[in-house]
Amino acid sequence: MAAARSTTEAIAQNAQETAHSASVASNSFLDSASRWYADNKVAAWTIAGVTIVVAGGTVYYLSSSSRAPKVSDEDKKAKKERRKAKKTDAPIRAAEEGEAKTQEKTAPVTAPKAATVAEEPPEELPQVTEETVGSLSEAQRKDYAAKLKAAGNKAYGSKDYNNAIDLYSRALLCKPDPVFYSNRAACHNALSDWPAVIADTTAAINLDPEYEKALNRRGNAYEQEGQYSEALLDYTASCIIGQFRNESAAQAVERLLKKVAETKAKAIMEGKEKKLPSPTFVSNYLQSFRPRPLPEGLDESADLEENSGKWYLRKGLLAIQQRTGDGYTEAARCFDEAIEKNHLDKHEWTAYAYNMRGTFRYLRGENDAALEDLNKSIELDPALVQSYVKRASMHLEQSKREEAAHDFELAMSHNDQDPDIFYHRAQLHFILSEFKDAATDYQTSIDLDPKFIFSHIQLGVTQYKMGSIASSMATFRRCIKSFGDKSDVYNYYGELLLDQQKYQEAVEKFDTAVEMERKDVGEKGGMNVLPLINKALALFQWRQDFSAAEELCQKALGIDPECDIAVATMAQLLLQQGKVTDALKYFERAAELSRTEGEVVNALSYAEATRTQLEVQEKYPALAARLQGMGAQGMGGPPPMR
Repeated sequence: MAAARSTTEAIAQNAQETAHSASVASNSFLDSASRWYADNKVAAWTIAGVTIVVAGGTVYYLSSSSRAPKVSDEDKKAKKERRKAKKTDAPIRAAEEGEAKTQEKTAPVTAPKAATVAEEPPEELPQVTEETVGSLSEAQRKDYAAKLKAAGNKAYGSKDYNNAIDLYSRALLCKPDPVFYSNRAACHNALSDWPAVIADTTAAINLDPEYEKALNRRGNAYEQEGQYSEALLDYTASCIIGQFRNESAAQAVERLLKKVAETKAKAIMEGKEKKLPSPTFVSNYLQSFRPRPLPEGLDESADLEENSGKWYLRKGLLAIQQRTGDGYTEAARCFDEAIEKNHLDKHEWTAYAYNMRGTFRYLRGENDAALEDLNKSIELDPALVQSYVKRASMHLEQSKREEAAHDFELAMSHNDQDPDIFYHRAQLHFILSEFKDAATDYQTSIDLDPKFIFSHIQLGVTQYKMGSIASSMATFRRCIKSFGDKSDVYNYYGELLLDQQKYQEAVEKFDTAVEMERKDVGEKGGMNVLPLINKALALFQWRQDFSAAEELCQKALGIDPECDIAVATMAQLLLQQGKVTDALKYFERAAELSRTEGEVVNALSYAEATRTQLEVQEKYPALAARLQGMGAQGMGGPPPMR
């Protein structure tokens, strides 16, 4: 939607609301795309020969060409015996179920000093060693293994874990059974010996690659050891084997995706170059503030000393009007120079220079420096309310909602007739889903200045969110009458039509927006690529036309190579087609382009889900056929990507 980018409810739960949510145009696609995943918590379907499974917000795609390996009669018999054996392990199974619910590190347990195994006299238990086991017959080994396992279960039930470990070890000498390894791993788990748990569950999984509980137990041990990627792989495989019915495993996938993404995001942010985001992003943030004429004395006709502070300030303000990457880079440099020269003469000019330098520092992700500049701007000119509003945007991005609200109050105390204050305060209400208050503030912004298109657009979107579809459509029809020469109104009207599955009308609106953007390039500078991306989305939903959708995204990237929304859209389209490796590259690119740590985590969450899927396919090829069978059960057709 044209409204603020919402926090992803599934994989992207960790992503914080960003300040560019204040801009109508900067956040439309990802809100709708992520909502598509969140609305399909558990679903499977087939598109273009590819099975797709969504569980807890995580998407898995496997090629329909995969086939399950033929299972021999011996394998079937062995699995049947293991299932029968598992049923006798009530103490172990109860512990596994309790642990699956908590998935927390178990405190070390000191084994009782007294051996409590025995109802059976110790002398009646088989005495088996590596030296003597070779002399036993097959029947004796099987009998001894069963007795030792039963004794191990009793010891486990009495929390005599060390004795149980010894008994299971002796049983394993007689018979290398995955259940014995798993039971011994349960003892190591109770003692918080995570390396031993990993070793035993690995042995169990080597014997039975689809041993779901062993995968869960090893996943837990890996997580306790901080090996989050390995844990994620095990829990993902477990989810697929269990057909996504194990809620604890699904929650573990969610949790680990976040941990893996957060760990990698911190490393990325530490080494990330501070630079401006895409021109589309910058344009949409800046245009969320009403345009201001050049300050008196800095107008184009004013004779200013070259290379003076005033000269650089004006040059920067003029560079912004180019709406291009080069123009924004030049503007940022000029605002730096304007303050460095320190000859701006008037306090309000100096305050304005700090305001603009703070704006571009914020856009580069230099939050501390940006906040210092905005504070300095407010100190120099408390009446420059835009500085309060921009500071509120920063607070909002950092989830400091009380501080953001206080900044709006301060701005109001200086000028309660400034429509920008009401517009951006409405954005705060919108993000908090306080739609009634948001609609009131948008309307006040319109009453104070009816010429600002985005107040009208956002009001229509808010009405739509409130369920007032007729009012929303009427608002957009009025927008077209008043702002029929602006592409934005057609773009966002098209989004609402698309949300209602009025595909042809939506595509027509996007086409109009694209054509208007192309015509206006010479006049207003860079082209807004969002209508191209939205049209791509519409063609996918309407006709599953992947080729046309990809072509439109590539056009958008040709115009704005660093547009994170275009990159994310391409990743999703490729994933839809089962082109997982290619999709992964785009998700990783989206992480590189992300501005804040929250946005990096969001992109990496998708990337790690995709990477894990590839690893599962490689390590457990039989699961591809398992998923294909789930898809064949008719769990639904392809939902829209919104």
